[in-house]
Amino acid sequence: MDSKEDEAATPELLSFFYSRIFPFKTYVNWLNYETESNNAFKNRELSFTLASDAYIRYNSYNGEEDLKTEIMKMCPTKIDIGAIYTIKPKDKKSMRLSAFRPVEKELIFDIDMTDYDEIRTCCSGASICHKCWKFMTVAIKIIDVALREDFGFKHLLWVYSGRRGVHCWVCDENARKLSNESRAAIVSYLAVIKGGAQVRKKVQLNRTLHPFLRRSLRIIENYFEDIVLKDQDVLGSEENWSKVLNCIQDDEIIKKLSNKWNGSNSKSSVQKWEELVNELEHAASVSGRKLSKKAEQLQICKLEIMFQYTYPRLDEAVSKNMNHLLKGPFCVHPKTGRVCVPIQPDDCENFDPFEVPTVSSLYQELNLYIEGERKVQDYEKTSLKPYIKYFDNFVKGTSKEAREKNRAQVSMEF
Repeated sequence: MDSKEDEAATPELLSFFYSRIFPFKTYVNWLNYETESNNAFKNRELSFTLASDAYIRYNSYNGEEDLKTEIMKMCPTKIDIGAIYTIKPKDKKSMRLSAFRPVEKELIFDIDMTDYDEIRTCCSGASICHKCWKFMTVAIKIIDVALREDFGFKHLLWVYSGRRGVHCWVCDENARKLSNESRAAIVSYLAVIKGGAQVRKKVQLNRTLHPFLRRSLRIIENYFEDIVLKDQDVLGSEENWSKVLNCIQDDEIIKKLSNKWNGSNSKSSVQKWEELVNELEHAASVSGRKLSKKAEQLQICKLEIMFQYTYPRLDEAVSKNMNHLLKGPFCVHPKTGRVCVPIQPDDCENFDPFEVPTVSSLYQELNLYIEGERKVQDYEKTSLKPYIKYFDNFVKGTSKEAREKNRAQVSMEF
């Protein structure tokens, strides 16, 4: 099942969405973090992509009404969120270049399905289906628990990109104030897959796994057979199994398995995986009496393949620099018409990208809605309601923490 291309966001539908549904108030509260006089929001960069493909950077606004007026006027097809700067971004041309610099930004992560093209067999490019979407489920589970347990972050907003990926916004204050060097260090810690398309073996593990990797492995073990062996059938054809065998640094094993599999088309990927593991274990036991380093490589090779085919593939450049922009939540994807809705990490296996509301379906829902006695906001009349409620509650959590810190600081001053 490919992502739908027949519900593109027209200017008329976007205008409807911004005027009646887009959560402007919560958006401003989120990006302001309870700072006095909206100072954080006023100095925040928002960039717009227009229907003409024009890209306008360094916009900034005083508050909710200011932002809504401009968006209704420009009707952007995409809203990118940037850093908080030392001055209002719209005033940058009137200031010395040295006076304009980023001082704060959420730690962000971007995981795109196209980075899985070398391992997924069901789809490629912009297309996705329920089979390959499971890679995103694993990615959310692994990265979310690592950010919470290994770094102590609490306020993580996961968002569907509207087409083929997911974004994560880490909104804790200590995350927002990280230097570029600290952001790069966190990315380095999380990035297990190294190298581009030209690199065959992208994972190098030590025999003794770091606790973070052991925890990630437990998640991978729960999904590897279902996703990689059954759904993707990565050992089903020579074209695909040769990529798996290229991860093994032993020519004899590669030759033996290739000959065996070329001679039998009846075996499933699950059966072939069992044969591969058995060959690795046998070769390791033999090598163990002769060359311990070779034995160690063979023993860990199984896990390296599992990580290479299941571990999250991060766009590292997005996360490393404070001034890197990322598409904001509740944008409408211009090609699919789908809204970039939040994903609950503890229920991410039940998230279905094909069930996400489109701007045209929201328009139809509002037109069909029958008014009751109780007055409700327009978004509450649509299937977007639970997503906006979730976003509201998330922002209440970050705002509450910011208010408590502000009160504590005031108390200390007295």
